Amino acid sequence: MKTKIAVLVLMVTMAGLASAQNNPATSDANLSPAERSMAVARQAFEKKPGSYSGYNQLAIALSRRARETSDINFYAQAEDALKKSFELAPENLEGEKIQVWLLLGRHEFPAALEAAKAVNKRVPDDVLVYGFLVDANAELGNYKDAETAAQWMLDLRPGNLPGLTRAAYMRELFGDADGAYDLMDMALQATPPTEAEDTAWILNQMAHLRLISGKPEEAENLLNQALAKFPGYHYALANLAKVRIEQRRYTEAVDLLRQRYQAGPHAENLYDLAEALELAGRAAEAQKAFAEFETKSLAESVRKDNSDRELIFYYADHAHQPAKALDVARQELAWRHDVYTRDAYAWALHVNGQDGEARKQIETALAVGVRDAKMFRHAGEIALQLGDRVAGEKYLRESVALRAPGSAQANALQNLGPETQTQ
Repeated sequence: MKTKIAVLVLMVTMAGLASAQNNPATSDANLSPAERSMAVARQAFEKKPGSYSGYNQLAIALSRRARETSDINFYAQAEDALKKSFELAPENLEGEKIQVWLLLGRHEFPAALEAAKAVNKRVPDDVLVYGFLVDANAELGNYKDAETAAQWMLDLRPGNLPGLTRAAYMRELFGDADGAYDLMDMALQATPPTEAEDTAWILNQMAHLRLISGKPEEAENLLNQALAKFPGYHYALANLAKVRIEQRRYTEAVDLLRQRYQAGPHAENLYDLAEALELAGRAAEAQKAFAEFETKSLAESVRKDNSDRELIFYYADHAHQPAKALDVARQELAWRHDVYTRDAYAWALHVNGQDGEARKQIETALAVGVRDAKMFRHAGEIALQLGDRVAGEKYLRESVALRAPGSAQANALQNLGPETQTQ
């Protein structure tokens, strides 16, 4: 489920749904925004069973519920609703747009890109379709095309929410975390206060940007706001756990990640929990969690929506099975070339002693501009292994400056002089 997709793309579409505030069946304060939208959509096609639009609305609402809960079963239900929409109105435009969204949700990025291009030709002035193009291209590592599509979004409709979130992500990728934060703040100010989950999602993204900039205190404040707005929000729990790890409050991090895993029992969530258990000194529990993670991860490895990146790092750093790490990394790199996949591939090459090629891959990733503490650490260790002390020290200083949660830079810094370690 991990992805960098800016998932606010369908927020504008939701404006067409009936207001839950004036509908007795959907006024329950205990319902989430997505649940209220689901109820409205069901009422729409119950009143007009021959209308495809109600099924489209339900598919959108179910997709939002998937984001709220991290439960991928809602994507399957959304696909069923969309199938009924197409049965009633083959090739209806809104249905085709939702179909692209669902492909993105399943991480079928090559298929999503082709589908988005087809819809873009049909409606070349649709802001949301350009959002799809940003998402798919960014996940595949086609950053120039993603940047162009993001600019089109803002040119067509200046200040639109999906465009702001896309532009923020592109700025993050290109190394401008502060600029990305400003754009997310603009999106926050433009979000209706009644949209609790959307607000929490933006606050969480802003916290992420502060966290990767080495500002955990600011991140914590934003995450507390997100959790107050949407209690138990799984994205915010994950980032708050990173803050706790940075603060070396490992037991609290474990508790947060356990809560997150209970809400979304996905393999990558279990991997994060296992790493936190290890940091907390609970070796037996960590070993058990890692073993369960490997089983779950291998079972889903045949899908595009998988935890292969975590599996690569598990084999490389915990199980010490470098050949398996490289096999999985090659499988992922065969279909996507984003910076995070290149980083994982570079690390797999490194633990297999192929540091020359590893350096090419990690420097290709860093050339995009991304400032990621873990990536800098990897680049530093690879450079040191190749005997390039100057580059190695430079990369490691960058990593330490960003204060990566749990990145264990000491493993690399022990090879450097005391003066370097204190900088």
